[in-house]
Amino acid sequence: MKRLLLLVGVCVALLLSTTVVSGCNRAQQGEADKPRIALVMKSLANEFFKTMENGAREHQKAHSDRYSLICNGIKNETDVGRQIEIVEQMIAQRVDALVLAPADSKALVPVCKKAQDADIVVVNIDNKLDDEALQSKGIDIPFVGPDNRKGARMAAEYLAEKKLQTGDEVAIVEGVPNAFNSVQRVKGFRDAMEAANVKIVTSQSGNWMQDDAEQVVAGMISQHPNLDAILCANDNMVLGAISALKSAGKLDQVELIGYDNIGAIQDLIKEGTVLCTIDQHADQIAAYGIEYALDMLNKDTKPEDRETPVDLITAEDLK
Repeated sequence: MKRLLLLVGVCVALLLSTTVVSGCNRAQQGEADKPRIALVMKSLANEFFKTMENGAREHQKAHSDRYSLICNGIKNETDVGRQIEIVEQMIAQRVDALVLAPADSKALVPVCKKAQDADIVVVNIDNKLDDEALQSKGIDIPFVGPDNRKGARMAAEYLAEKKLQTGDEVAIVEGVPNAFNSVQRVKGFRDAMEAANVKIVTSQSGNWMQDDAEQVVAGMISQHPNLDAILCANDNMVLGAISALKSAGKLDQVELIGYDNIGAIQDLIKEGTVLCTIDQHADQIAAYGIEYALDMLNKDTKPEDRETPVDLITAEDLK
C-alpha cells in the first residue's frame, strides 16, 4: 500500500511539473513571438529626448500585443562612441528592429550597416543619416522626421518680421557640427536672415548643450556688443544663452529664438524672454519610427521617407 501511494504521489508530481513547464514555455513562446524594438536616442539629459522616450513608452503600452520595447540614450550629445556601443549591444542581443536618432550623421552609418547585415530592420529618426555615407556603405535606411530647414526658417522669419530691421546684427548658435539636423537648421536661419537683409556676424557650435552654449554666447556678446538677436539651433542652448546674457546685463537687449519646444522654454516665451521656438513633436517622431519598423517587419517592405510636422510656437500659442 505504501509503495502504491508513493507511486501515485510521484505520478501526480510529474504531471504537475509537466503542466507548469508547459505553461511557462507557452508564456515564453508568446513573448518571443513579439518583435523586440530598440529605440536608441541621443542625450537623455535633453528634455526633448525624454519626451521622445515617454512617447515611445506610451505607444508600446497602447500596443503591447504587437511588440516589446527597449529604450536607450547617451549621457551627453557628443558621446558618439557610447551610442555606437549601445547599438552594438542591441545587435548582440539580436533585437528585431533598431529605431535610431543618431548623435552623428556619419559616424553611426557603419554600425547601422552591421545591424542590417545581422537582419535587423533599421529606421532613422530625428537626425538624418548622411546620404553620401549611406551610399559609400551600399545601404538604404528610411528617415522619419521633420524638415529642419523649414522649421528653422519659420522661426527666423517670425523673428525678422516682429523684431528686426535691415542691417541688424545676429548670431547663430549651432548644434554638433556633423549632425544633419544642425546643418539644416543653420541653413534655415540663414535663409530667413538673408531674405530680411540682416547681418549674420558669427555662427558657432554650442554642441546642443546648455553649458557649452553659455560659454559660446559669452564670447559672442563680448566680440559683437551690438547683437540684436541670437538664433539657437535647440532650446537647451537658448537656456545657456540666457545665462550668458544675464551675466553681461544684456538679457533685455537681445532677442532669442530656439527649436524643440521643451517645457523649460515655454514659460520664458510667455514672459517674453524668448520670442519663439519650433515644436517638432518628439513623442510623435518616436511613434512614427516604431510604426515604420513594424511595417517593415510585418510586410517585408521598405517605406519611403516620412516628413513629420513642425509648428511655430509663440506666446500667442501658449495662452
